[in-house]
Amino acid sequence: MLNRILVVAGLAGLVAAPGIAIADDAPAAPAAAAPAAPPSPHTFTGNIGLFSQYIFRGLTQTNEKPAVQGGFDYSYNFGSVTGYVGTWGSNISWLTDEGQYTSSSLENDWYFGARGNFGATDFAYDVGFLYYYYPGSTYSLGEKGDTQELYGLVGWKWLTAKLSYSIGNKIFAVRNSSGTYYIDISANYPVGDSGVTLMAHYGDQKYSGTDGRFGASNDSLFSYYDWKLGASYDASKLTPILANVTVGAYYTDTDAKAAGYNNFEGKNIGKSQVTVFFQKTL
Repeated sequence: MLNRILVVAGLAGLVAAPGIAIADDAPAAPAAAAPAAPPSPHTFTGNIGLFSQYIFRGLTQTNEKPAVQGGFDYSYNFGSVTGYVGTWGSNISWLTDEGQYTSSSLENDWYFGARGNFGATDFAYDVGFLYYYYPGSTYSLGEKGDTQELYGLVGWKWLTAKLSYSIGNKIFAVRNSSGTYYIDISANYPVGDSGVTLMAHYGDQKYSGTDGRFGASNDSLFSYYDWKLGASYDASKLTPILANVTVGAYYTDTDAKAAGYNNFEGKNIGKSQVTVFFQKTL
């Protein structure tokens, strides 16, 4: 009995002794996974495209000639709201075609704003400021095309309505035009997972005031409606080589008046047009 007690006591001492390892057949607990890093609030994006012509609010800006376009954007996610700033540019010819500039071949836009959703819904908003800059020299009776707009947009899934309100008193080379605005109602409907998006648009460009150079009100000369129908295709559906590439085409038309929109060639820049394009997001 005494020997048994001594053996048990000795085993207990081994277990309690520091520095003595006791084998454990139980599997070791897996190491805890490192927490995933939160997504960065910073986003940089860019785009470049080739268009058969540049159409802006139904009007050809390049006299039906090709346009190269591109831009860069930076955005910061504050949580429920995303702030952004960016720039975009395209070649143009309309200011020389209409006799405003002696030379002008560039539109350079600068903008900033904020966008987000109304709570946890599919309703969205976007508000901001946009500056259209047209470098170049004007004729003695010409006017600079530089224009500033405030804009506000509300949207639901693939449907949007936007109001652009011009500030200042010289809007797209039209003098004394304070109070001019543009209403844009657009739909971009994705057709399932096909990569096809159907496009439709209706716009109302409304001018105010009177430019003394033309002998009639700005409204009677320069106000018009425009519309667009078209489709685009996500080319990555064909091959990964074309990732972030979109191709498409659209038809546009307006009721722009010849008295306000005929260029030096006698061509109405608001007549019906078909435009095709190739665009890549960077």
